[in-house]
Amino acid sequence: MGLKENRFTKTFQEEQFPQLKAQIIEAAGFDVPLNIEWTKLFEDRFLHLYNDSYPKIYFLPFIEALTSITADDMGKEALAESLKEIHITNTQDHHNPSNAFSFSNGILTLDHSPILNADDVDSRTKVLVDLLENNL
Repeated sequence: MGLKENRFTKTFQEEQFPQLKAQIIEAAGFDVPLNIEWTKLFEDRFLHLYNDSYPKIYFLPFIEALTSITADDMGKEALAESLKEIHITNTQDHHNPSNAFSFSNGILTLDHSPILNADDVDSRTKVLVDLLENNL
């Protein structure tokens, strides 16, 4: 990660991330730890698109899916009992939501390209809701 990426990450962490994190905590109903591998969330040629794509890929699907899951007390309880951490990374450059999400030992992982199919928030949300409903 070079200076450009470090600057972007610092700016994103200071300007957009606090609000997104607060929305995830509100949706979950508790302060779920976020383990984000910032240094892996880059493809150099797309740095100019990340302010738009990061929220759509890495945060909005969690906010929407967790809101859906916690719509009733049963969902709130199941999530609080099972979800220990959200892990965000990009090790495989996945762009298909079915391959990008996993849930194991209380860790909900999103391993997704930082740019591919950014606007397809609904598909990522649906896959995530299905995954959680089947594993909580």
